[in-house]
Amino acid sequence: MRLDDQICFSLATASRSVAALYRPLLEEAGLTQPQYMVMLALWEHSPITIKQISAAVQLDHGTLTPLLKRLEAVGHLVRRRRTDDERSVEVDLTSQGRALRQQVEAIPDKISQALPLTHEESHHLRELLAKLGRAPT
Repeated sequence: MRLDDQICFSLATASRSVAALYRPLLEEAGLTQPQYMVMLALWEHSPITIKQISAAVQLDHGTLTPLLKRLEAVGHLVRRRRTDDERSVEVDLTSQGRALRQQVEAIPDKISQALPLTHEESHHLRELLAKLGRAPT
């Protein structure tokens, strides 16, 4: 029972290290890591419902709602009830939110360069982490 042999320890330390690489890059854009993930989902699928965002970024509604409110308050997105289903809230990017994409589009390359992994290792790691993420709980 060694600490270094525990998967949870390796994942936690790797997660902190990667988050530390992202933090200063995202701070320049005025984003946190969870906000960045939401913006990525919106850049890929906007407009999209809150339920779809929740599934895409794996955040529960209670965590996602205040995050969306903050992004809306700074002008990156708008939320509105769908006309065809008032129970559903749709989120769309503003022009400011669309423009933010250009400001952050170099981040993935900067992160890749900062990681001590080859392109193939990074790809394999993402596949393994995705597999872990799909594991039954």
